Amino acid sequence: MKYIVILGDGMSDEPVEQIGGRTPLEAAATPVMDELAAVSEIGLLRTIPEGMKPGSDTANLAVMGYDPKKYYTGRSPLEALSIGVPMEETDVAFRCNIVTLSEEEPYEEKTILDHSSDEISTEDAAVLLDAVRAELEDETYHFYVGTSYRHCTIWKNGRVVPLTPPHDHLGEVVGPYLPEDETLRRMQKRSYEILSQHPINLARKAKGLNPANSLWFWGAGTRPMLSSFEALYGKKGVMISAVDLLKGIAVGAGMRNILVPGANGGLNTNYEGKAQAAVDALLKEGADFAYIHLEAPDEMGHQGSLERKIKSIENLDGRIVRIVKEQMDASGEPYRMLILPDHPTPLRIRTHSSEPVPYLLYDSTKPVESHLLYNEKEAEKSGILREHGYEMMSYLLSR
Repeated sequence: MKYIVILGDGMSDEPVEQIGGRTPLEAAATPVMDELAAVSEIGLLRTIPEGMKPGSDTANLAVMGYDPKKYYTGRSPLEALSIGVPMEETDVAFRCNIVTLSEEEPYEEKTILDHSSDEISTEDAAVLLDAVRAELEDETYHFYVGTSYRHCTIWKNGRVVPLTPPHDHLGEVVGPYLPEDETLRRMQKRSYEILSQHPINLARKAKGLNPANSLWFWGAGTRPMLSSFEALYGKKGVMISAVDLLKGIAVGAGMRNILVPGANGGLNTNYEGKAQAAVDALLKEGADFAYIHLEAPDEMGHQGSLERKIKSIENLDGRIVRIVKEQMDASGEPYRMLILPDHPTPLRIRTHSSEPVPYLLYDSTKPVESHLLYNEKEAEKSGILREHGYEMMSYLLSR
């Protein structure tokens, strides 16, 4: 038996008046997932434990079978693992976004326009981070390049301090959300002075792109200690994601990361490459379990783009789920496949929320008639609500 998780990050949503009170998942053309839903278990899964903030960090830990209340030590440390950042027990890691702020006002009065700087390329972001590093890095603070706009800062012998994710406050004035720590606040302000007139940003503005003109620190935490996935569940697993957070969870769990060319965490990622990498790992390379993570629905939710969020869901269905299903069926290898989001990212609020997410659990050896489609309303109609998301992995692997 082979096991597959296909996770559409932030895929679930709220009813949208513009599309007749349907959610993007309802409105999207998803013939493959709907075909599977008719012979699968459909239900709702609570991935965010009570009292914890909704995020891809806690939610994906839960889906991976790790109780976030036991294993979570912060988001950035997981990302640090993925890019090989050496962390001591006394180090604190921060996510270091390169964001777009408005340009006219004093720093405290600027507005957060874009948390991703138009999904800036890793190559351009690395040059900008080098410019910041040349002035701000010292024996206490170290900067590491991640992917696209997502990077890492290590504070040697640091403190875990309260910090705010930029995507939670798009369109708002930054002043109330700046770090209380004076050094972190000073570095953010100085980064704007360094980056706002950088040649890369001048060229981006000339092309009509958002300038990547400020650092933004958030997601502080200490070194994580995850148990081995294989030791916990007896399965050899692989992770397929363009996002450092997921790759970091895989490193911590002792899973193999598969890097797919052209996988970038955006709408125009290499969907087919991700699907094929999973199938090859399962059928040719000895893996028992594959986790395919797609960031695009979450990014489109943060952007507030209904059309693009629907498109990302349709791409997941036709360019990932279809390929995996067809090739697994053709192989004759029995398999179970779990399809779900990690959390909702409603277009209305452009950030994460904590509601239970719809899941589809298909077993090629034991189809079950559900007479349901795959979306939020149909999952609620099933009457199934699984309260502890971290228990779903055991259920998938032992069902």
